[in-house]
Amino acid sequence: MPFWADVVLGFRKMTEAELTRFPQHVFGQAFTTLKCETPAYLPWLEKRVKRSGGLLLTRRIEDLWELHPSFDIVVNCAGLGSQQLVGDPTLAPVRGQLLRVQAPWVKHFIRDGSGLTYVYPGASHVTLGGTRQKEDWNLSPDAEISRDIFSRCCALEPSLHRAYDIKEKVGLRPYRPGVRLQKELLARGGQKLPVVHNYGHGSGGISVHWGSALEAARLVSECVRALRTSASTSKL
Repeated sequence: MPFWADVVLGFRKMTEAELTRFPQHVFGQAFTTLKCETPAYLPWLEKRVKRSGGLLLTRRIEDLWELHPSFDIVVNCAGLGSQQLVGDPTLAPVRGQLLRVQAPWVKHFIRDGSGLTYVYPGASHVTLGGTRQKEDWNLSPDAEISRDIFSRCCALEPSLHRAYDIKEKVGLRPYRPGVRLQKELLARGGQKLPVVHNYGHGSGGISVHWGSALEAARLVSECVRALRTSASTSKL
C-alpha cells in the first residue's frame, strides 16, 4: 500500500475559474507539495543504513524476549504485528483499497474535502483512491469497491475514463487512538529488556516517519545511558 509524505510549500484559495473544473464543489484550495515515492525511497534508506555500518537481518519472532540477550535494546516498529507481539488491544487495521492506472496526461493532485477520493499522479502510474475500512483484515480486492473508486475519481477528473492498465491494490494501515512512541522496560526471571515502541501511525507513517525516528532514537539514547549507569553501579 503506497503512502505519501507531503510538505506543503504554498497554499491558496482556488479561483472561480479553477473551480469550473469541479462543478460539484463551491470551494477549493490549491497547494504545491513534495511527493515521496516509497518504491524508490525505501531502497535508498536501506542503502543508507548499510553504508552507515548497519546490519539487516530477516527473522520471524513471536516474542520480543527471543531477541535477548543477542540485543541489549529493542525498537519495536512492528506495525500491526504489535497487536500480537506485545499484546496491544488498541491496535487495529484500517483497510485501504485503491487503483493504480496509466494516465500519463494527469499531472496534478486532486482530492475531495474528506480526503477519501483522490487522484495522485506519480513517476510510473496514477493512484486512485480510496477507502478507510476499520477493523477489516481482508487483503483481497473488492470489485464493487474498485468500480466505486473509479467512478468517484472520474467525477473529479473526467479524463480518467481513458485510463488503462488498471490494477487493484489493498493494504492495511496500523491504526491506534494515539501513536505509541515510548519506552518500556520488560522484566522476566531477573533479566531486563529495554524496549522503545514506535508504531500505530495509521495512514500517516511516511508523512511523520522522520520525526518519529528522531524521537525513537532519542529514547534509545536514554536507554543506553541507563544501561551504562547500571553497569557502572554494579561494578562498585
